[in-house]
Amino acid sequence: MKARTVLGAALGTVGGAVVGNRLLKRRAGELENPLPGIERTYRWRGIETTYTVAGDPNDPDMLLLHGIYAGASSNEFEPIVEQLAENYHVYAVDLPGFARSERPPLVYSASLYAEFVRDFVDDVTDDPIVVASSLTGAFAVDAADETEIERLVLICPTEETTDVRPWVRTLLRTPIVGTTLYNLLASKPSIRHFYDRDGYYDADRIDSDEVQYAWDSAHQPGSRYAPASFAAGTLDPEFDLATELAGLETPTTLVWGRDAALVPLREGRDLAEAADCDLVVIDYATQLPHAEHPAKFVEYLSAELPRAGTGE
Repeated sequence: MKARTVLGAALGTVGGAVVGNRLLKRRAGELENPLPGIERTYRWRGIETTYTVAGDPNDPDMLLLHGIYAGASSNEFEPIVEQLAENYHVYAVDLPGFARSERPPLVYSASLYAEFVRDFVDDVTDDPIVVASSLTGAFAVDAADETEIERLVLICPTEETTDVRPWVRTLLRTPIVGTTLYNLLASKPSIRHFYDRDGYYDADRIDSDEVQYAWDSAHQPGSRYAPASFAAGTLDPEFDLATELAGLETPTTLVWGRDAALVPLREGRDLAEAADCDLVVIDYATQLPHAEHPAKFVEYLSAELPRAGTGE
């Protein structure tokens, strides 16, 4: 009798999880493009990726690459796209596995994203300035060694996020248990906690629409596969960022939030010194200074990039 009770409870839990997962999937709905400009697609190795173009094609190209986390998307740059498009031909991409791009059940890796950046730069843009956030900064550095990039702007870049735990990726990719755990990690409270802890200095600046869009993005079909690799630490590149950056001929600017905790400013100073890079520090900001202080970010960026607004 006891065994039947335990079995019944287990079946009920599994059944509840299945129903809950289905309801969340239905609630997300189709993801809209939040950025101003023209939406286009780039087919890469059979994956349909989506990007938005804004600005005058005669202006210098600028490629915006969002960070890696559950619910990540080009919406990260929504506060600055319109301003940047006044002086640049802006490309804002949803990376493979995220948002409006296709999200196939691949084993995502750092080399895959570096190769995507390299191919996108070569096939779509013309000697762009590449602005990359967090871990994606490492992918951009890897790509810059073999393609034509005018300049790198790296926002709180890192090459190490967590210990390598392949079993976490395997667990999160399982149909029922993995989907349930992922839905907990990608819940609205979890997303808001991420923005509050690591994204924004002032929690009052966190826009509820931004949280909603990240949640919708995180609950598109197949959205758990890329974050599963991230949570497992298997998206971390296998090189030392300072050494790799120091070996590049591409001019690089580092942008840091003064109060960043996940990747502290001292690491930014050490990286700038080791790689002989310019370092811009934005006060009252953490990991997302471009989202929290868009006007200040664009002002500092314009000062670092003399071509901005010159028509050169």
